[in-house]
Amino acid sequence: MEFETKLLHAGVSEDQYTGATSVPIYMASTFHQQKIGESEYEYSRTGNPTRQAVEKLIADLEGGVAGFAFSSGSAAINTVFAMFSAGDHFVVGNDVYGGTFRLLENVLKRMGLTFTVVDTRDLIAVENAIQENTQAIYLETPTNPLLHVTDIAEIARIAQAHGILSIIDNTFASPYIQRPIEQGIDIVIHSASKYLGGHSDVIAGLVVTKDQKLADQVAYLQNSIGSILAPQESWLLQRGMKTLGLRMRAQLANTEKIFEYLSNQPLVSKIYYPGDPNNPDYEVARKQMNGFGAMLSFELQPGLDPQEFVEGLQLITLAESLGALESLIEIPALMTHGAIPRDIRLKNGIKDELIRLSVGAEDGKDLLLDLEQGFANLKGSHDHVRNGAVNS
Repeated sequence: MEFETKLLHAGVSEDQYTGATSVPIYMASTFHQQKIGESEYEYSRTGNPTRQAVEKLIADLEGGVAGFAFSSGSAAINTVFAMFSAGDHFVVGNDVYGGTFRLLENVLKRMGLTFTVVDTRDLIAVENAIQENTQAIYLETPTNPLLHVTDIAEIARIAQAHGILSIIDNTFASPYIQRPIEQGIDIVIHSASKYLGGHSDVIAGLVVTKDQKLADQVAYLQNSIGSILAPQESWLLQRGMKTLGLRMRAQLANTEKIFEYLSNQPLVSKIYYPGDPNNPDYEVARKQMNGFGAMLSFELQPGLDPQEFVEGLQLITLAESLGALESLIEIPALMTHGAIPRDIRLKNGIKDELIRLSVGAEDGKDLLLDLEQGFANLKGSHDHVRNGAVNS
């Protein structure tokens, strides 16, 4: 079955009781048991038919044995790290979402977990960071917000050679673009609020495991911790996932057009995009990704104000999050990555002037017109200030 057909027919594609082609929202906290211990459902924290439908769908899409739905991406990440114990060590990618950094630095460290941060593209650095008590390698690819691309198969190989787990946050790509489990990764995580949901109307997280042993551990923790995805949100998420292919085709095409435009925009000093042939990660991205994604980041020329630029756009929405139908733009240093201390941000290459753009499914001509007027206004403002300084 082809991937876009799986989006519609994999998992639980219809209600097992009525045949409804949209799985109903089972708003039930508990279920009638005809005989003790023989019921499929007992209590909605443990299992709910609506949540189960989306969990089976993501497992099929990622090629894993089981999927798990959580109340947010952060809840999903936290539950995965709850598999480990005080004193355990992890190798972590240096360019991760600010909320992930906050969880690792301010919460999990207090629980006794330790972390070594490396650029996971540097496979030698990854190898050298592994210690006797290392339990897993955790990374994003492409990363947030610099779009760095790590060789997934090589990370899986290193982890297997050392007898440790490999865990990837696949949010920026979605299974439409890459499926890490097929390349040997043990656990895949999604902030499903992004591409999978796709409509800016649900907060959700997903986890997929490669084997049943890991699935049993995550299932136990999901039930024990209880940060589950509610039935209403589960239904919204499954509905959003059905259109992932339709949305991604439009968003990928728009991103290529915007990259070409920004490449010829003199007010832009640098672009971060895996599809740039001059990007050092280009060949790795081309090898393991089905398209280069619908995210790109860029820096303005020195002296230009990124805040003035993003606030001056009329169509592209200034907002956190990404992967939605509508295009979203933000400044990581002031928004999504504000939780990371400035010195660490700068060390990792996240400059104050960096702008992150999540390209949506609007007509590409309108997006280019909005960027054009934004740059024109920015240039006019900059020229006015510069001329005023000269005249004074």
